Amino acid sequence: MSGIDYEVEYNNRARVPENPALMAGWARDAAAYRLQRAPRSMRYGPGSRNTIDFFAGDGQGPVVVFIHGGYWQALDGSSFSHCARGLNSHGIDVAVPTYDLGPLVSIDTIIQQMRAAARELARLGRPLVISGHSAGGHLAACMLATDWPALDTSLPTELVIAAYAISGLFDLVPLVETSINKALGLDGESAKAASPLFWRPPAQGILDAVVGEKESAEYHRQSRTIAESWGAAGIATRSGTIGGANHFTAIAPLAEGGSPMVLRLKALARR
Repeated sequence: MSGIDYEVEYNNRARVPENPALMAGWARDAAAYRLQRAPRSMRYGPGSRNTIDFFAGDGQGPVVVFIHGGYWQALDGSSFSHCARGLNSHGIDVAVPTYDLGPLVSIDTIIQQMRAAARELARLGRPLVISGHSAGGHLAACMLATDWPALDTSLPTELVIAAYAISGLFDLVPLVETSINKALGLDGESAKAASPLFWRPPAQGILDAVVGEKESAEYHRQSRTIAESWGAAGIATRSGTIGGANHFTAIAPLAEGGSPMVLRLKALARR
């Protein structure tokens, strides 16, 4: 037995009681930004949630993608439009996809949907920097570790040049015995299969894995372990903390053009 109470470690809503107000703030800020800078709507599949909000910058260089969290079972991209603001202020294009949710679909299906979204964005003819929060951080790492030409010979090996995972989950096995799994239906085998920590590491690219200072020890372990594992395999990795942040405030710097988070993403997109 590990001796770790995974329910306590991964139940972020219980850890941050003020989460309803923080999430309401996301929706409010996102709606305000959409009024200020209306996105172009793109589709990557036939489903009602197979959409991408594209917040145009100057149309130059890589596109930064932001994938939302919600433990693969809640929320959608429209609550995170304001996360494009900081990068847009530097002229960087930002794409915010939405995906189907558990229990209607599996995590594997969501991974496939985000690959389909990346393939649609590849039609723009520019590389992608994939960022994401929580479950979105997991999906960002999955995109970096994807062998794109194996899926479609027309796609470049370096379609995804970097992943920036905020409070990401890369080892899903600890979730199996938690209440989070009620909507996900994972067992040990499927959890490991959906965990990028256990995949073949990316052959190229950069991974940043950052986590809020006030998050649980397991979230810190998740980011540290993926950075160490993939770094040992030969790609450039960083792990770090977001000072004073909990799981819900960790993404706040994305809305500020001068924040270290935005400046790092700008560097990844403009390198």
